[in-house]
Amino acid sequence: MTISAFDIKRHRAGIHIGQNLRPLGGRPKRMMDMTVALIALVLAAPVMLVVALLILVTDGGPVVFSHTRVGFNGKRFACYKFRTMIANSERVLADYLASNPEAAKEWEQNWKFKKDPRITFLGHILRKSSLDELPQLINVLRGEMSCVGPRPVVPDELQRYGSCAIDYLKTRPGLTGLWQVTGRDTTDYPSRVSIDSRYVREWSLWADVGILVRTVFVVMKFDQAS
Repeated sequence: MTISAFDIKRHRAGIHIGQNLRPLGGRPKRMMDMTVALIALVLAAPVMLVVALLILVTDGGPVVFSHTRVGFNGKRFACYKFRTMIANSERVLADYLASNPEAAKEWEQNWKFKKDPRITFLGHILRKSSLDELPQLINVLRGEMSCVGPRPVVPDELQRYGSCAIDYLKTRPGLTGLWQVTGRDTTDYPSRVSIDSRYVREWSLWADVGILVRTVFVVMKFDQAS
């Protein structure tokens, strides 16, 4: 089953949730998000400053990159990350897909590459350590994301979720999530969708706490791409 543009509009109108327009977890989850994000932002501020300076020194240009993602109930928002790609990444991607059929197939299947030609040397380090995602703490404080939730996706990508898109739209996407602590790039795309859906259906506040703790150990491994 696939989800059409019309279906997405219906989901954005709240039809799939009925009269309950509150994100998954309600007030308790939001309170935990605010507490964790504020503490993390204070602790990470020096690291974020160093990363910003390194990007400016090694590559110049914008420090933070924003990309449109789909949030709770289909609302779109600008998702922030430290820039890890070259400045003309969109043009490079188009040329790479046009000249490399195998890469085009990989992109179609997984929506990403194992070896992405657009990523800078510093960008690889930031992604390996997940430091590139620290600016998303701002998204959490703004109420666009949660500390824990499904992986944020772009509008076109949501169509690949099929019937599981209903589960995705019930919650705010997460800075980390069940997928990130149970395989990350070792799982294929359908498995990632299934894991995100399972997270929503089996959600509990204690499960979120457990995922946050496990995320610390996953990041410390420094051996998987974000």
